[in-house]
Amino acid sequence: MEKTGKTRVAALKHASTDLQQVVAPTEEHDLSSPELYLNRELTWLEFNRRVLHEAQDERTPLLERVKFLSIVASNFDEFFMKRIGGLKQQVGAAVHQLTIDGRSPQQQIAECYEVVREIESQQQHIVSDLVRRLVEQKIVLARHDELDSDQRLALREDYLANIYPLVTPQAMDPAHPFPFVSNLSLNLLVTLHHRKEKIPHLARVKVPVGLGIPRWLRVADTDVFIRLEEVMAKNLDLLFPGMEVEACELFRVTRNVYTQQDEEEADDLLAMIESELRDRRFAPIVRLEVEKGMSPERFAMLAAEFGLDPRADVFEPGGMLATRDLLEIAQLERPELCDPDHHPVEHPALIGERNIFNVIRDAGSLLLRHPYQSFSRSVERFLREASRDPKVRAIKVTLYRTSADSRVMDYLMEAARNGKQVAVVVELKARFDEEANIRWAARLEEAGIHVTYGVVGVKTHCKVILVVRQDYNGLRRYAHIGTGNYHAQTARLYSDLGLFTCDDQIGADLTELFNYLTTGYKPRRKYRKLLLAPTTLKRALLDKIQREISLHGPASPGRIQIKMNALEDADITQALYCAARAGVEVDLIVRDTCRLRPAIPGLSERVRVVSIVGRFLEHTRIVYFRNGGDEEYYVGSADCMKRNLESRVEAMVPIEDAGHRRELRAIIDSQLSDRRSAWEMDEAGRYAQLTPLDGEEQRGCQELFIAAAERQYRDATRLRRRRPRGVGGGRNLR
Repeated sequence: MEKTGKTRVAALKHASTDLQQVVAPTEEHDLSSPELYLNRELTWLEFNRRVLHEAQDERTPLLERVKFLSIVASNFDEFFMKRIGGLKQQVGAAVHQLTIDGRSPQQQIAECYEVVREIESQQQHIVSDLVRRLVEQKIVLARHDELDSDQRLALREDYLANIYPLVTPQAMDPAHPFPFVSNLSLNLLVTLHHRKEKIPHLARVKVPVGLGIPRWLRVADTDVFIRLEEVMAKNLDLLFPGMEVEACELFRVTRNVYTQQDEEEADDLLAMIESELRDRRFAPIVRLEVEKGMSPERFAMLAAEFGLDPRADVFEPGGMLATRDLLEIAQLERPELCDPDHHPVEHPALIGERNIFNVIRDAGSLLLRHPYQSFSRSVERFLREASRDPKVRAIKVTLYRTSADSRVMDYLMEAARNGKQVAVVVELKARFDEEANIRWAARLEEAGIHVTYGVVGVKTHCKVILVVRQDYNGLRRYAHIGTGNYHAQTARLYSDLGLFTCDDQIGADLTELFNYLTTGYKPRRKYRKLLLAPTTLKRALLDKIQREISLHGPASPGRIQIKMNALEDADITQALYCAARAGVEVDLIVRDTCRLRPAIPGLSERVRVVSIVGRFLEHTRIVYFRNGGDEEYYVGSADCMKRNLESRVEAMVPIEDAGHRRELRAIIDSQLSDRRSAWEMDEAGRYAQLTPLDGEEQRGCQELFIAAAERQYRDATRLRRRRPRGVGGGRNLR
């Protein structure tokens, strides 16, 4: 397989050389100055502060507020596993190189720890407040001592019958070394002694949450819940009969998942990933969380056993550990305490049973908006019909993440059984989904599907499907290009876009892309319309920013608008600073990480940075250039991050249909005018939540999008009912 590293580096060197013309510093502002750039890790933590605010917001239904609490805790777990783990590896490797914002790895860790402790303290105050509010709704998160004797006895019997057999105490003494502690596990550290002796002994007991065992145990048939570890702690006599318990203290560890092996040296990529997963299980611990009040001796002992600095790496949040498990409470069946039910509607053009390929061919393209429009009745339908249509010859798909019960995979295997050529590019290195993707790869291969794992040195992150069909006038290529994964569950939770198209040039580009992904050969293929990373996308974005500067003038003011998850790439950030300094209006709708500071006098006064936090996770990527009036819109899988632009396979597709452009314009304008879900950044990098004034729209953009999708569906349904029989209906299988 041809290695792509040298060619990619050469292309990026060329891009950097050209960029010097765009970002040449002036006397007013030196664009290499660290003060102009915000830190990636700290801005991501600030995003979680905005998410946490949803748990405080009185306008948010109660159980939704509990859900946002759990989301922040889950995000922090991932942050320590990935980001802190990676920074600690840099410290261990004596990396002293500063980031563009002027911070060393150790400085970043120290500043992140300070922010995490501040947010966690705020989080525990919110937990206490929401627990009181839950009681008002007759949902009680009780302590064991608050239960009556009958309730305690019932819990003991339930624990003895259904959980106790899963529990394994582990002693710690000269004959029993300190046991292995798994990632994110809850553990009881039990100090005890024999009744006739005073010599203390230690034991570790893992709390067996998961695999059907909940963290919150329901008391009888009530809405009273108690934490599993409390029930275990109050029934230790079952585990240690005849012993006296001196103390029972809770702790939790987080391990580094940032394990990397050299895949260019691996003979078998699948075996290498499986080996990496095994290594990750035993990876170093990067965080220890302990319950408040743990004795100083045992506190120090645990820190020493895990090789942690007790003053820095040990966290004592002062309340519940693993608040991510509050999601169990948030999922209670109490609709009056939740957001109104949301049911994605069909895309207006896909209503009915007409063959989907004929619908796409007649329309030329369809723009899909998830979760407002149904994933199952669009993308899954596309694959279902492709798997069964006798005229379909081949299906090619990239897979980054998918759900455990994926219909996407079922339809691909059905297509293979029906004799179609099926090729799937599976990204084995999708963080936290490696094991699932390995299992899917094995099942797909057993079904006779051609499975490959992408190109050495880069992750395959693009979301594309290519279907080759024998139409009435010859072979035609139908495609789906999206911003989100082929994952039915996240398609109901994430805001994403997708494009169905039968454009010949896009189809030809995707053919070249899949040939590259399945061979790794000739990365400098010719692409007609798609912008692809790591080869052309970054260069194209920089060129288009420079073009916007050159076209800007009083008669034709320039404008750049980018909606993305993150703006982290230094070159793109510098280019946007240059555009703003030249007078170009720059609107950035950035969900989390953003390096650029708006509103700096003489530099970024024309930049606005907005973050949308709402019911759905904003995941859409849209790029807009006014281009002297000849407007350009792109959507796709890439964020403006160094990793996305330089070490991932990403695809951005132009949106050329006038109606689709109006839809994208409505999305951008609605989010820029939102005063319910929007937060705006100031020069210092601080965000303030916007609030509606009297007479202004009180609903956030996501609520407006739900209403618009439902209105379009109703209008299309009414129009269809009035349409004369036989016009546009039926299954056309030409």
